[in-house]
Amino acid sequence: MKPFNLPSIAFLALFLLMPLSACSDNGKEEDGKETALTLSPESFTFPAEGGTATLTVSSSLRIRLSSDADWCTATTGSAQGTAQTQVYTVTASANAAYQARTATLTVSAGSESKQVTVSQAAAEEPVVPDTPSDQLPPDATGMESDAATLVARMTRGWNLGNTLEATGGETAWGNPLTTAEMIKKVKEAGFNAIRIPCSWNQYLEADAAPYTIKPTWMSRVKEVVDYCVDNGLYAILNIHWDGGWLETSIPNGYSETVNEKQRSLWKQIAIAFRDYDEHLLFAGCNEPNVENAAQMTTLLRYEQTFVDAVRGTGGRNAYRSLIVQGPSTDIDKTLQLMTTLPTDPATKRLILEVHYYTPWTFAGLEKDESWGKMAYFWGEDNQGYAQGAYAGRWDNTGGETAMRNQLEKMKTTFIDKGIPVILGEYGALRRTLSDSSNSTENAEAQKGHDASRAAYIGYATHQAQAYGMAPFFWDAGNSMSLFKRPEMTVIDPGVYEAMMK
Repeated sequence: MKPFNLPSIAFLALFLLMPLSACSDNGKEEDGKETALTLSPESFTFPAEGGTATLTVSSSLRIRLSSDADWCTATTGSAQGTAQTQVYTVTASANAAYQARTATLTVSAGSESKQVTVSQAAAEEPVVPDTPSDQLPPDATGMESDAATLVARMTRGWNLGNTLEATGGETAWGNPLTTAEMIKKVKEAGFNAIRIPCSWNQYLEADAAPYTIKPTWMSRVKEVVDYCVDNGLYAILNIHWDGGWLETSIPNGYSETVNEKQRSLWKQIAIAFRDYDEHLLFAGCNEPNVENAAQMTTLLRYEQTFVDAVRGTGGRNAYRSLIVQGPSTDIDKTLQLMTTLPTDPATKRLILEVHYYTPWTFAGLEKDESWGKMAYFWGEDNQGYAQGAYAGRWDNTGGETAMRNQLEKMKTTFIDKGIPVILGEYGALRRTLSDSSNSTENAEAQKGHDASRAAYIGYATHQAQAYGMAPFFWDAGNSMSLFKRPEMTVIDPGVYEAMMK
């Protein structure tokens, strides 16, 4: 064995006495001290619009960073100063919600971790502002007539049905674009008032507050209204079924969201049409789904919002005649449940609307059901057509007497007490009959059906007028129509003559 070299022994002793300075994988120095992990800053606050900021992290170990929210991210930049100092770009995306939000960035090195709080402000909730231009002083110019006077002047009304309220666009339900010439021909046919069912919900910039109506749609509706008033016709503009956001929601109880949409839409509509004179009337909805007193209370709250929103815009709207709907626009339900009207600061400027399709088996039923069969014949003079293959097809429940009694009750309950009424819709389907294998029998039945339809529509027109109501025939451009569009030629002369005589 060779003897040890003394310099080698001295070197070994010196090595053993040196302090250990290497880091272990658990984030501690070999002497047990924690590795320093520093963050700057330790929190961020971003506006709703979002933005970026810089986070500096220092550690002698590998740095790891994670976020608990998708809207808040951190990306690595280049090292700064030493390999143990890392700069991150923290990015917050825009917050479209109306609530503030918070995210947490977790930064780790070895076993040590720290958190960075990232806060972001809520989006400013938009409102339809009450600016001076939204609230003009009342202007009675061209608004001298009260509601009862206007209804008395509306001799015959016509519905531009299945058109501006069509889901998917004005022509989506098979009718052509409405033109000035079409409306002119309606006037020439003997009508002096047009009801314009209208959709709004599908034409919003977004289905959220402030429920802004797209300017292009407002302009189109204005065009159609102008076709009417420029011809000296009265025009009724409503929010029709519109997807049911108000009307079918009523059984679910009052909703502040629904109420706010009602307020916002009517405020915008009212401002857009504020300069029109008394030839333009507004109707709050169409056929609200109401079956009991509790639901009637909800409907009245929405109708009060309609009145308040329109009146609040001032100008001619302070005096404009407004139309509110009875529950389901059903006469029996209206007589039973509508014991009061919304409060109106204007005097004698409210009108009540009901519809008439009774009996439905004759007016609207398109196929036999378990609860009832289609009635092809109506009226005492047409009972004899219900024979042979058509036996049992005459309505024996909702004839002339029943119709007359219903309209008379509306007169005594409302009109005689100073509340004018319009019959906003009425009509009956035209069916093509082929129940028999005998063509002669079918032809005779068809004759009876056409005569029944003319009798029903003619009787409803004249009885409504006799009891002081303005009647508006429902023309959907299909089997329940008077005119063929766009030519506007009369489809059924018998019905037309019955209405006009």
